[in-house]
Amino acid sequence: MRDDDAALALRALGWIVGDEPRAERLLATTGLTPDGLRAALGQRATLAAVLAFLTAYEPDLVACAAALDIEPDALAAAARRLEGQEGQEA
Repeated sequence: MRDDDAALALRALGWIVGDEPRAERLLATTGLTPDGLRAALGQRATLAAVLAFLTAYEPDLVACAAALDIEPDALAAAARRLEGQEGQEA
């Protein structure tokens, strides 16, 4: 796991949890509880799930990228790498 991808996923998670309805959607989508999410933050699959959550809904992907001052493609590429799909088409 690339450290910059993990850091990006954690920054994205910070943006997600800054909005309660969005955070609740993340938990519902992943099946995690708040405690489970905290406990699993160091796991590649959890970080991939955070970014996959964003890439699944373009308005959130674009808004998060703008908030983090990066391109949406950077989030999508990090998601692919964390999912082990580096080099595959989006």
